[in-house]
Amino acid sequence: MGVGTYVPEKILTNKDLEQMIDTNDQWIRSRTGIKERRIAAPEQAASDLAIPAAVVALKKAGVAPAEVDLIIVATSTPDMCFPSTACAIQHKLGCTKAGAFDLSAACSGFVYALSVARQFIATGTAKYVLVIASEVFSRVLNWQDRETCILFGDGAGAVVLGAVAPGQGIISAHLAADGAGGHLLTLPGCGSRLPLTPDLMKQGLHYVTMEGKEVFKFAVRVMETGALKALELAGMEKDDLDLIIPHQANSRIIEHVAKKLHFPLEKIMVNVDKYGNTSAASIPLALDDALRQGRIKPGDNILMIAFGGGLTWAATIVKWV
Repeated sequence: MGVGTYVPEKILTNKDLEQMIDTNDQWIRSRTGIKERRIAAPEQAASDLAIPAAVVALKKAGVAPAEVDLIIVATSTPDMCFPSTACAIQHKLGCTKAGAFDLSAACSGFVYALSVARQFIATGTAKYVLVIASEVFSRVLNWQDRETCILFGDGAGAVVLGAVAPGQGIISAHLAADGAGGHLLTLPGCGSRLPLTPDLMKQGLHYVTMEGKEVFKFAVRVMETGALKALELAGMEKDDLDLIIPHQANSRIIEHVAKKLHFPLEKIMVNVDKYGNTSAASIPLALDDALRQGRIKPGDNILMIAFGGGLTWAATIVKWV
């Protein structure tokens, strides 16, 4: 598996936010663990963040763009409604024989996409699949809403998947959803139900809305149950895990999940302090940081678990090759 990431150059710190809204660094850090986040330049869209991440991933995997059979892009902030961001990336990378589509599962998108890619490879339909998560959440935030604008950042991560020996790679995958909670975390405007109009924009319906307390409770619950389900499907116990890479939404959520699972915090990858919540991109960004820090070696069992709007959640266990 080749892994590549990219984050924009601009850093927005909590101190910077103090100059913009009624908040402070200590309040943000104590409630979220976030110290700073990256913000895309005005000319950067999701595909622009994705391209450098994908280039690195392909190079590390030793796979040429022309060898890629499929591109799956997990994003909630695509370049536009259509054509897909995946098609834009396919063209820019020169993946001339690859099919391409976007996948929408909010913050769970990367884990969802890994599972989809696994099926294409297992059936022999694809030899190499490029999975990308790229988000530019700074474009859909109300920067006067201190409940949401402090949380999110921009970034992209990519991995290249191919066939491996039995018992290696993706060992189990669990995908789930509860649409009854869709209203808890949503971007109401811009779709066919609420087309973008001047009146809609006046109401602020083109921004992310979130019921934070309810999402927090949901996240803690499904991160625990999702992890246990992935372990059951893999025929493993918690002690078999070498590292957990959770969705980087909030350090308090991660701490609560660790406590519920009776899993040591030192074996959980956390980098939310550097990037904030980058939605679907958060797990590949954390995966790349873990690799850089030497926290993953061949043969390690890695649990990746996420939750997001939909509501969705997903977990997968990977035996690192």
